[in-house]
Amino acid sequence: MKTIKTNYATGIGALTLLFLSLIVSTALQADPPLPGAIFTTDSTCSGVDLNIYLSKSDVYLDGGPAHPGAASLPDGSYYVQVTDPSGACVLGTSVGSGNPTPFVVSGGVAACLQLCTLTNGPGACAANGVDPTCGYNDTTNPGGEYKVWVSTVSTFDNNSTKTDNFKVKPSIACVPNPTPCAPTPTPACETTICVNKFYDANADGIQNNGEVNIVGWRYCVVGSDNFSNTRETFDPPRCLVVAPDTYTVYEDTPVETNWVHTTATSFEFTLAECDTHNVSFGNVCLGPGGGLTLGFWSNKNGQKLESCADFTLLTSLCLRNANGTNKDFAASCSSVGANRTALNSWLLSANAVNMAYMLSAQLAAMELNVSHGFVSGSSLVYAPCLIGTGTPGVNSLGFISINNLMTAANASLCAHPNTPSGDPNRAYQECLKNTLDDANNNKNFVQGSPCPFSFGADTCPFTSP
Repeated sequence: MKTIKTNYATGIGALTLLFLSLIVSTALQADPPLPGAIFTTDSTCSGVDLNIYLSKSDVYLDGGPAHPGAASLPDGSYYVQVTDPSGACVLGTSVGSGNPTPFVVSGGVAACLQLCTLTNGPGACAANGVDPTCGYNDTTNPGGEYKVWVSTVSTFDNNSTKTDNFKVKPSIACVPNPTPCAPTPTPACETTICVNKFYDANADGIQNNGEVNIVGWRYCVVGSDNFSNTRETFDPPRCLVVAPDTYTVYEDTPVETNWVHTTATSFEFTLAECDTHNVSFGNVCLGPGGGLTLGFWSNKNGQKLESCADFTLLTSLCLRNANGTNKDFAASCSSVGANRTALNSWLLSANAVNMAYMLSAQLAAMELNVSHGFVSGSSLVYAPCLIGTGTPGVNSLGFISINNLMTAANASLCAHPNTPSGDPNRAYQECLKNTLDDANNNKNFVQGSPCPFSFGADTCPFTSP
């Protein structure tokens, strides 16, 4: 019998390394982000997205779900602080006070908190030192912007924290039309930005009747006068109360790569006092549409379905062989077995030395998909490579129906049967081939309703991938 000898020191060292690696692995597993949302409101605690106030004492803190149907802030007591927009200067905090966690959520409902009840931060970084009239000092931000933080930890770490920005700035509304215009103690009206997100089911960049709103899509609003705020969409849309200024509204791009923007991802505009501006973003997601691949139509399962009518259809097309000649099948219905064998060999041998051959194979598979009812010819697929090509039926956003795609592919094969490397028509045929390939593999069909989505780090303004 063989005896395996192990060096004691080596064994201890290996166990130590294993233990340390487990500690590091555990440490690297970050806590999930805190669910829910916070927002500033007025003393009635009924307003949402007010964002701008006449004085610091007017600002109250509330919270709940980020949008209808989402998780609320978890029940518990939270630390609160107010800072400048960068977070570098603490203007007021609950940490170290007699009640360090004054913001309480019970049963998913937050108890409204006046921010002036906090304890002032050091005055050195504030605009006017320590404010004896309110529990948070004046921001140095020239636009009067502040950031409020709510956290489960006193260090206000990212994944344990929710934030919201707000402004304290007098209104300059005129009531009613005095000359000259002078500041008023109460706003005569609200200046608002209303943001909507819709599912663009027909991919035309316009919200048509029956196209639903998407709830929970992240966007942010940036003003030229030192204002930035991140929100999520509601249904019906909610409006943010803001100051007169020039603004840009950005929509975020989800982590899931099957989403496509069908409108601009940002809009810039200027608001005067009492103006309202509506912003609408459209998106659509891609996925399966019933496609079956070359592999299916060449194997025994696909061959069982292939009929005399299928081979008549395929022969009527301008399908091409590797050398550019016509790919025809026997006309007699008694030759179905031989035609199935011939199709199997032709599909499995397809390659892109002559791009027309590879395009022919993908077109044949899609024609069979439609003929047998697996794919609807009216289904839309995403083909951004077709934008600007003049292909009939493709819209300006790159969406085209399966029927129009097959027609375009067949027309190109009729006109250009041999497209080797260097041929000027090769790139266009490759675009058609890739689009059909993706459809046969169920990757690029426009879905009838919104797909799941999520977002990464909140870095307003967002940058699209």
